[in-house]
Amino acid sequence: MTSLSELKNFLSLPKNITITAHRNPDGDAVGASLALAHYLKKQNHDVSVVLPSEYPESLFWMKGIHDILVYDTEEKQALDKIERAELFFCLDFNSLDRIDKAGEAMLKNKNAKIVTIDHHLYPEGFSDLLISDPQASSTCEMIYTFITDLGDADLIDHTIGDCLYTGILTDTGSFKYSTSSRLFRVVADLLDRGVDDYHLQNLIFNSMTEKQLRLLGHCLNNRMEIIPEYSTGIITLTKEDYANFDIKRGDTEGIINNLLRLKEVDVAAFIMEQPTIVKISLRSKDDISVQELAQKHFRGGGHKNAAGGASFHNLTATVNKFKEILPLYFQKKTFH
Repeated sequence: MTSLSELKNFLSLPKNITITAHRNPDGDAVGASLALAHYLKKQNHDVSVVLPSEYPESLFWMKGIHDILVYDTEEKQALDKIERAELFFCLDFNSLDRIDKAGEAMLKNKNAKIVTIDHHLYPEGFSDLLISDPQASSTCEMIYTFITDLGDADLIDHTIGDCLYTGILTDTGSFKYSTSSRLFRVVADLLDRGVDDYHLQNLIFNSMTEKQLRLLGHCLNNRMEIIPEYSTGIITLTKEDYANFDIKRGDTEGIINNLLRLKEVDVAAFIMEQPTIVKISLRSKDDISVQELAQKHFRGGGHKNAAGGASFHNLTATVNKFKEILPLYFQKKTFH
């Protein structure tokens, strides 16, 4: 299977299909997975969504989300779906290590075809059909295009539209990043199909808990450092912070974006000390790229303005390493 037409022919009869997306799934990963699942179920396919780890509580309202199998906690059921699959859709990731043990299990199923739909740079060659577009705002935008390219735009109802809009909203930061005229045409069509923009914005961005708001205040008041000579801001979280605030998956979503609200900050880093690893998220403004920095120094990657990675050093060493490599990527500013 090397073309969209071959895939369309393959899907002409009902199939057992498993959809997966990356560990620590965000709005785009979950939205793309559910949108594609709803679409395929309309064509009488037996569809399962298997994610490596839990999805954020802020997305619990999405239709079909509670049918998702989480490999970490439902390994037996997830493996059954993976072993029975005739076709895999891999969404919003470019390398198999982003889905951990689920990727190993997927490759053991020699009878299944693999289709990847993703907007990250440098995709690995593990798929039978790769649909890659680094210029896309999100994988959800690509799922919209995928469905329309198959000639099934009429099947996009408000349920599918809600899922797609969720991924677009979250990956673009409410249309602040990675936008294009093409994206806004997609969004206009989704609104025409019944998507309620105000309602979704409210569900996604106005649903913080008191704990999450207090955590944000702690980060800004106690864990923020500005390095003016490199127009860089850093927020860190320690293991103690995780314990004191009882931080769960999704609680830190969006915190890094507050650094970019500062006029003098062009590069933002959010560095989090977890039990066995230190995670780093990077964001930037305009033409400043953080992708190469994440790839070369923190075993990661991503997009020009949004990337991430990890370190096996402790928090202090990781922060120091990040500061040491800033001069390699960003021009020092002088002040008079």
